[in-house]
Amino acid sequence: MGVTYKYFGAPDGAAAARVPTSYSPEELGGDEFGNGLFTKVKPETMAAMVLTGIEGIPLSQVPPLELVVLHPDYAVVKLPSSVVEPLRKADEETLGAAAFIWSTVPDRRGPRDAFVIYQMLHEWQDFAHRLNEAGHQLYCLVWP
Repeated sequence: MGVTYKYFGAPDGAAAARVPTSYSPEELGGDEFGNGLFTKVKPETMAAMVLTGIEGIPLSQVPPLELVVLHPDYAVVKLPSSVVEPLRKADEETLGAAAFIWSTVPDRRGPRDAFVIYQMLHEWQDFAHRLNEAGHQLYCLVWP
């Protein structure tokens, strides 16, 4: 059994804590951002990718994410502005460099991963812009 991650926007932690608790993407329904972003990328990995690749923070110094809800069947975590802002403000060169840096992490497959990571960072960046325009923060719903 795998884990599913749905990244979504909410104006605050109280609103994020009230996310639907159903487990299939179809049942979760849409929000003003479509269905959010469904991915297999853990929120800790996403935060590390931005903070190490864009901000230059050593991997060992990436802070833990804020847990909003811990339920027996799911969890909700908040990605802090220290992750979202650098991603939102990054230019093409910075995103390309971040993708290359992250593709060299030992458990990655190397440079062939760089373009896939670059595309993913672009998707994250677009999502971060839409959240910012709506005055929302970035959260992630995690469930098996």
